[in-house]
Amino acid sequence: MNWHDVAGELLQIRGSALKRYGYLLCGDPAEADDLVQDALVRVFTQPRRSWDVESAEPYVRRVMLNRYLDQHRRRVRWTSLLPRLATPTSAVDFAAASGTRMDIVSALAALSPRQRACVVLRFYEDLPVAEVADRLGCSAGTVKRHLSEGVARLGKVLVLTNHEGNADDK
Repeated sequence: MNWHDVAGELLQIRGSALKRYGYLLCGDPAEADDLVQDALVRVFTQPRRSWDVESAEPYVRRVMLNRYLDQHRRRVRWTSLLPRLATPTSAVDFAAASGTRMDIVSALAALSPRQRACVVLRFYEDLPVAEVADRLGCSAGTVKRHLSEGVARLGKVLVLTNHEGNADDK
């Protein structure tokens, strides 16, 4: 099977799963599509001799994760270089936002990119800590710290959301 057939079959069979993975990483459907497309282009422009769907998918997911982290680093760098022309916004009115329910994607947006990547790899991909550390190129202890902080932050956001939802139901 040539690389073109493998890429087509991968998209047909696992395309929606790849898009969901990208969406969990970045929280934006259009950006998730871009992550999938960019990863496929990067993986299949330098084809191996013996691609198959089973071996290509993990590699595509790895490229998606790396691209997401790279894009975030670029955004942070870019925004730090932008001149600070705008005046700071006033304090957020939490009372006005209290009726808004948060879903898991908006809760994930509260995490740092590394925390988000660790949480997605650990709980969505169901990878052990050692594998998450290997994929992110860091130690297991670092992954555990990111997971602990990320889960704690998610817990706070989701508990707050749950309490607001209960108040709305009364």
